[in-house]
Amino acid sequence: MIDTHIYMVRHAESVHIHGEERSRGLTEEGLLHAKYIADLFANIQVDVVVSSPYERAIQTVQYIAAEKGLNIQEYEDLRERPIKGLNYKETWDVIVEAIRVSFDDKDYALQGGETTNQARERSVPTLELLLEQYEGKHVVIGTHGNIMTIMMNYYHSKYDYHFWEQTSKPDIYHLIFRDKKLTEVNRLWKDNLFLS
Repeated sequence: MIDTHIYMVRHAESVHIHGEERSRGLTEEGLLHAKYIADLFANIQVDVVVSSPYERAIQTVQYIAAEKGLNIQEYEDLRERPIKGLNYKETWDVIVEAIRVSFDDKDYALQGGETTNQARERSVPTLELLLEQYEGKHVVIGTHGNIMTIMMNYYHSKYDYHFWEQTSKPDIYHLIFRDKKLTEVNRLWKDNLFLS
């Protein structure tokens, strides 16, 4: 049996700007974290770098790709899950509560938003495709907290709202798959490793 290694790299700090979900990039601190992430991967084999098409996710893995001499492959279906429609504003408290509810009721979303089931139905097949195409390889994925948790939740229910709630920006999870079954998960990012 061959192990396939997936590194979920949640994007670093990015200031929310309404209407710029796709194009907003990292803050200066976020870019420093992205460079530090590349240092963490210096001694880790990386065969492929893929990403959500959102700028903050791409920027978080850009230094890994550069140091490994790889291009970043963008996958539209790895974009972040909008729990609400992107055309209207809502308070963070309301959004967080909606995310919490959506992990229990997977068909729930705020008006114009995407349910957990809908997000899973587009993202998991993309991950499965990567597992098939790059079996036995080491794949870095530039991702987002919510869609990352939804993909991981597909393989094990313990990756739920409470897991999402304790993730950081950035964050790194090393997932090991064997025959498309998730066999092991290790967190590589340590919050105290980088002090800005």
